[in-house]
Amino acid sequence: METDEAQPRAHLAALVLARGGSKGIPLKNIKLLAGVPLIGWVLRAALDAGVFHSVWVSTDHDEIEKVAKQFGAQVHRRSPEVSQDSSTSLETIREFLNHHHEVDIVGNIQATSPCLHPSDLIKVANLIQKEGFDSVFSVVRRHQFRWSEVKKGENKMTEPQNLNPAKRYRRQDWPGELYENGSFYFAKRHLIEKGYLQGGKMAYYEMRAEHSVDIDIDIDWPIAEQRVLSFGYFGKDPLKEVKLLVCSVDGCLTNGRIYVTEDHKEMVSYDYRDIVGINLLKKRGIQVRLISERDCSKSLSAMQLGCVAEVNATNKLQVLENWQKDIGLSWKEVAYLGNEESDVECLKKAGMSGVPADACALAQKAAGYICKSSGGCGAIREFAEHIFLLLEKVNSARKQMEEVNSAGKDTGGK
Repeated sequence: METDEAQPRAHLAALVLARGGSKGIPLKNIKLLAGVPLIGWVLRAALDAGVFHSVWVSTDHDEIEKVAKQFGAQVHRRSPEVSQDSSTSLETIREFLNHHHEVDIVGNIQATSPCLHPSDLIKVANLIQKEGFDSVFSVVRRHQFRWSEVKKGENKMTEPQNLNPAKRYRRQDWPGELYENGSFYFAKRHLIEKGYLQGGKMAYYEMRAEHSVDIDIDIDWPIAEQRVLSFGYFGKDPLKEVKLLVCSVDGCLTNGRIYVTEDHKEMVSYDYRDIVGINLLKKRGIQVRLISERDCSKSLSAMQLGCVAEVNATNKLQVLENWQKDIGLSWKEVAYLGNEESDVECLKKAGMSGVPADACALAQKAAGYICKSSGGCGAIREFAEHIFLLLEKVNSARKQMEEVNSAGKDTGGK
């Protein structure tokens, strides 16, 4: 008896378009947003979704290529012909397909949608791979009344487009309308080759309003950072409350420079903002410990920080592991701020990791947060603020879970 062989699964590729030129913000696609390059937020979501056979960034810029590879994406170097201000997304995607014949379906993900979650991408992949849709695009529900435009000089009145002014809907009585939000467009190869991103058997995917953030049109950068900290995707593992921060002395607490006096005494400088940051962490019940590869005990004593410190540390990771075990913490409860190659393994182990703006490339690659401030110039204070914001996210999630559990008990678990 003959059996049909299983059909090979169509190759689904995630593709993020990230041109170097920007009329608004220079190199916007890799500008730090809440300590992570903007493009990193969507790459993290795409890679963690686990539904793509490949994840690509199409770019014409060396720095964007470097960041994309740091996050684990492959890079397609686009041609100058599709790197102009006038180039369309469709033209760029078609060029990508011309070079990658193995790809059957493209999930074009917008780099400027930092609140995208893997769960959204998983559901969309099922729509196009299992339910047979040819194209799927993202939408968001808005409750906005529209009126016709009256141009200057026209002698006419505006007219309502989606409401009756004599009987205005209350928000809760009106389902609203669906608008494209541009977060992603998935389409099969045959459609794209015909010049369409939307066509054939089409479906929309409705995103939650809080996840529908487009920096190009919705909000400015500081507000976007707050939105990302509240609703962004931070990785597969749930956040935990930080109870210990370990900070490298040289290059983080100080700027790494050592001044030598005529009588052979060493001097270092530090930023008072970082001392404030350390004290704020302590007030929140977070232990702060310091680590250095050299003997800087006299300098630390002069600073009067009141922190446990390990100097002459030849193996920083071993010191960190000993502290973590002695205190009885999980790695998710440990934060680490470092700046050198010797900090890389510690940055990888810690549940929350950061580096100053002037940290070495390997340390930046291993860190989850890159400060705007340089070492010895407020980086600790900035990282402390980042920790506090994430703690608010942890506490908010805990309260939501308690409310859900409480509601379940009130209804008898039904």
